[in-house]
Amino acid sequence: MSLIGLKKQFNKANQYVSEKVGSAKGTEIEKEFIEMEKKVDTYENLVDDLQSRTKEYLQPNPTNRMKLAAISTYGKLRGTHKDTQYVQPEAKLGDTMLKYGHILGDSTTFGGSLLETGDGFKQLGEIRDSFDFNVKQNFLDPLNSLQCKELKELTHHRKKLQSRRLDFDGKQRKRDRGGTVADLDIRLAEEKFEESKELAHTGMVNLLENDVEQISQLACLVQAQLDYHGQSKEVLSRLASRLQERVKEAQRRPRSDRRVEVQPTRDRLKAPTRLIAHRSGPMQLRSAPMQPQPDRALILSLLSRTFLPSISTFSPLIYRLFPLLTTATNAPPVGLCSTLTQRMKVSWVSPRAL
Repeated sequence: MSLIGLKKQFNKANQYVSEKVGSAKGTEIEKEFIEMEKKVDTYENLVDDLQSRTKEYLQPNPTNRMKLAAISTYGKLRGTHKDTQYVQPEAKLGDTMLKYGHILGDSTTFGGSLLETGDGFKQLGEIRDSFDFNVKQNFLDPLNSLQCKELKELTHHRKKLQSRRLDFDGKQRKRDRGGTVADLDIRLAEEKFEESKELAHTGMVNLLENDVEQISQLACLVQAQLDYHGQSKEVLSRLASRLQERVKEAQRRPRSDRRVEVQPTRDRLKAPTRLIAHRSGPMQLRSAPMQPQPDRALILSLLSRTFLPSISTFSPLIYRLFPLLTTATNAPPVGLCSTLTQRMKVSWVSPRAL
């Protein structure tokens, strides 16, 4: 930078500090121009947020977004940039269904249903890819072009306007304070200021009055959404009807008879298998008949005949003997009666002893 340019930048910085800290006043700009600048600032924030939120909508997984961005940046640095396709979650789900559908086989009803559902979700993934491409081409690319060209150029004009205003105000302030400034320099600074102001005003007007193009971009976004959901509805409708047919087919299929035949209880009790040891040889498995169960009605009749005169006295004893009737299944009736008689003789003195 030359000495003249350095001096010029110093005068601008001095004027800026004097306006912010001191009592110096700059050239007043129309309120309409200031309002347009505020609207342009809003447009810049809008375009930036719209691009980021739209990308989040198209690619919800932040990890995959960061991975794709890193691959794209690395490819640009090496000069081998290639568009890496985002793997849709519908396609991943379809691949999983196809994998296990092939394992189960098309011969089974559930395996065939998995294969058909997997194909349907793969189609949904392809429709989603087409939707992403459509939105990127008709909505994101125009926004990116607006941000990188028109807004960037307009920002440049506004910064240049601010710089030239500071130069013009600084020279005027220096002359008012008794400094030596040529009238030609002041006139040239004023002309440059007015030129930059006109360029910035024209750019802001063109941006703010370009509603037709911006609304058309929103219409493209909505139409892409409508096409995506319409095609997805067609695929899902066909898949749902096909799965309903699979359900009816599975219901009509006869079930295999897998009942287990159980031997009746009496037959199993007639000849149970027992281990019988012989002195002359090893233990062998033989079927031996079980002892017959005691006749409980006979035992109850004997008890009632014996203790009927004093039933109130021996009622606790009889109630305590009922478990013996249920547990002593291998004892014959005569042995059971003798056992009960001995126990009743012992408990004659004190029925509570049982």
